[in-house]
Amino acid sequence: MSGRAVLVLDGTASHEVFEVVSLDEDVVRVRSPMWFEIGEELHVRIEDGDKVTETQVRVRAHVGTADAKVTELERIERAG
Repeated sequence: MSGRAVLVLDGTASHEVFEVVSLDEDVVRVRSPMWFEIGEELHVRIEDGDKVTETQVRVRAHVGTADAKVTELERIERAG
């Protein structure tokens, strides 16, 4: 999915640890080699073509089969 990225923000650094599966209004579905705990909150930057949004997300669920896990990130806050 060219032009789409979800980056974890840590102070002034950003980390590309997700492969975007889908971007919806309230839920972002991603794959990652890293395991985030259910309920864990992350500050992220979502890049979708020309649209860039910084937001707070909460890990809602891990779904799918063992070899094709998808992590659902629920948007809990939006900022510019």
